[in-house]
Amino acid sequence: MPISVGVPAPDFTLKDQNNQEVRLADFRGRKAVLLIFYPLAFSRRCHGELTEIQQNLPAYANDDVQVLTVSVDSFFSHKVWADQEGFDFPLLADFWPHGEVAHAYGVLDEQAGVAVRGTFLIDRDGIIRWAEHAEIGKSRDQQSWRDAVAALG
Repeated sequence: MPISVGVPAPDFTLKDQNNQEVRLADFRGRKAVLLIFYPLAFSRRCHGELTEIQQNLPAYANDDVQVLTVSVDSFFSHKVWADQEGFDFPLLADFWPHGEVAHAYGVLDEQAGVAVRGTFLIDRDGIIRWAEHAEIGKSRDQQSWRDAVAALG
């Protein structure tokens, strides 16, 4: 079960596609974070979601909001995928301990070993202000992400 709106977001440090550490705490007090979990790099539905983010990046990442995407893939996979697709936002590797961050957010499918489609909007104070959850094979309505970001102000 995904964690609830109104609670502090679990902190984490993960490596991005460039093998650089990204800490959620580094955004506290500076930017809200749109945190997007997806099952696997190179999959069709995940490709569609991340391509939509790239095509509309100013709606997700700007002076007030940072977009962070997370899967259990390694940073090596993320590097190849980001370079191939032109993704220039962080793709974070929840690789080891396997799925630890997805588990903390309640979106790890333990049987499949991947994150389900969880999306969380975390305000500058580190509190989850909006969340959604979709199973692995279901698409998310990304307009709801843009609406949540806009409503945060």
